[in-house]
Amino acid sequence: MGSKYEHVYEPIRIRGVDFKNRLEMAPPSPNLADREGRVTTEFVNLFRSFARGGAAVIHVGNSVVDIREACDEERQLDLGSDACILPLTRFVEMCHGFGTLASLEINHNGKDSDPDKTGRPAFSPSSIIPSSEIWRSKAHGREPIPTVEMDHKKIEETVELYAKAAFRCKRAGFKMCMIHGGHGNLISQFGSLLYNKRRDDYGGSLENRARFAIEVLDRVRRLCGEDFVIEFRISADEIHPDGMHFKETLKFIELIQDKVDILHVSAGLHGEFEYMRNWWQNYLMERMYNVHYAADIKKAFPDLLVCTVGSIMNVRQAEDIIASGKADFVAMCRPLLADPEMPRKFALGHEEDHRPCLRCQYCGHRLIIPAVINCAVNPFLGNETEFPEGKVPKADVKKRVGVVGGGSAGIQALLTLCERGHDVTLYEMSDRLGGNVIHGSVLPFKQDVKDYLDYLVRQAHKAPARILFNTEATKGLLDAEDYDALIIAVGSTPIIPPIPGIDKPHVHWAPKADTGSVEVGDKTVIVGAGSVGIESAIGLKKKGKDVTVVEMAPDMSHLSVSAGGAAAMELNALIKELDIPVYLNCRLEEITDNAVVCRNSQTNELVEFPADTVLLALGMSARQETADALRRSAPETEVFVVGDASEVGTIATAVMSAFRAAAYI
Repeated sequence: MGSKYEHVYEPIRIRGVDFKNRLEMAPPSPNLADREGRVTTEFVNLFRSFARGGAAVIHVGNSVVDIREACDEERQLDLGSDACILPLTRFVEMCHGFGTLASLEINHNGKDSDPDKTGRPAFSPSSIIPSSEIWRSKAHGREPIPTVEMDHKKIEETVELYAKAAFRCKRAGFKMCMIHGGHGNLISQFGSLLYNKRRDDYGGSLENRARFAIEVLDRVRRLCGEDFVIEFRISADEIHPDGMHFKETLKFIELIQDKVDILHVSAGLHGEFEYMRNWWQNYLMERMYNVHYAADIKKAFPDLLVCTVGSIMNVRQAEDIIASGKADFVAMCRPLLADPEMPRKFALGHEEDHRPCLRCQYCGHRLIIPAVINCAVNPFLGNETEFPEGKVPKADVKKRVGVVGGGSAGIQALLTLCERGHDVTLYEMSDRLGGNVIHGSVLPFKQDVKDYLDYLVRQAHKAPARILFNTEATKGLLDAEDYDALIIAVGSTPIIPPIPGIDKPHVHWAPKADTGSVEVGDKTVIVGAGSVGIESAIGLKKKGKDVTVVEMAPDMSHLSVSAGGAAAMELNALIKELDIPVYLNCRLEEITDNAVVCRNSQTNELVEFPADTVLLALGMSARQETADALRRSAPETEVFVVGDASEVGTIATAVMSAFRAAAYI
């Protein structure tokens, strides 16, 4: 008997190619090609988990038509010569073995190609200095390099590069590919007046600006034949005020609709940082963010197969989208990075076991570093060669292991140890699991964290471990148990500076106000403008409270560190939208009964901010003393301090450190 998600799991055939369901993996960039841009063993191993997990299509992101002139990442696939074909066969044959279609997102970065990587100026429809080059030149301490306007000969050569790249895919065994025509890459650069300033046959009218895309699609079809599926990615709206907007996109689709088999509908721009949010949504944004574009396109072109993408978090949402006729396919990337097995779990009725995505953008941050792709909540991602099939091996010897602390690190340690087959006891001082994740999940816009918290707690209670609540794991208690190994995950505590008035009854740690465990008056001052303080301010302001934020730093650049770049932009935008005052260069000096006293670091003057409630968001401190007191409660080489107890970090660092410790006990 099949699952209740009948629309998601309904097969479809396009040009004789079988799609076993309507789920696509939207294209990630794993940073796992070799230096020549070829598929590696690690590359194949990573994508095996997604093929096994049940998605119908796996797209690989930003696979360039010729790495010698189109390169903006550290280790992306190069389709510029026949040498790519043999390595690609390993990827294709692996996917086909699971009944999954392999696909590459074939791309030319155009203006965003990196001169520091290619050794030459970038090509684009018109000569400009793009935003991406301005950022790069500043980082490298050089003058920005203008792009080279493509002449007709270069345009003709580039059309051929796309077609030959697609044909190499077909020769390697691919039955489809995705042509990237969105996000401000080369094809969409020709289409958009934001970048295309030409006055010839490739500029001016929409018909002229669409000419390059049409020539690429026509040439791909001629070279690859009628039995090859072409998916075409677009930005429904570039969002930028001078870019292509939805009404014009609909006219563009009219021109190409007979040349594509699936229209993959995204939004926004890649190279303009403030417009990345529309294709790379953060945790503050609505779920299913771009679905309305796909729905409107489907209404306008009912015979066109449409794929939608953007913060679609699970199969249940995908089912609703397809069942309501808003799209024919649903693509996800980050939710599948978080849990490659999600399609299978929903089909088998194990929805509650699916590991949810945080939309924290840690995976994208890894790409920028650059580093191999990882996921904050899925410690196997990027480590598939070390841990095949997304599993840790059973331990040779079953051991008694104590875990101290029930936050994200402690629970991840528990789950991994149980999977190894050990006898596990977890000690939690409070009456519930979750640690600081609890405080980070309560605000209405933190639903992603709330879902993850619920998942952690659910999996912990399902595991064959002993969990002791309201129990402080003292050295005496642990010594008496005589554990073979010990994982210390005691977390961190709020930083409370030793200043006058800090212990007054109206002074609290900001997350306690978020949870409602302390009373907040009508005039609140929050000390600290990191993500914790700003999120708390937003939450209180939305409840109608008068909120002021004071921060000792001279600017808000630190917010990108605590929240991530795109989320920081979102938080800053909300501060302005909600009219929350943030005073910089303000060092906390004293708290009185009705005010916060700060010293302005520029003028050295004291400034008072009226307050009936003071909330502290000054960061966290690792509970190192607590951890150190327990280090000798098991053989010293078998004791591991993980998560914030070792070094204050994020859910990602907590999960990975706990997993690494537990995986080899």
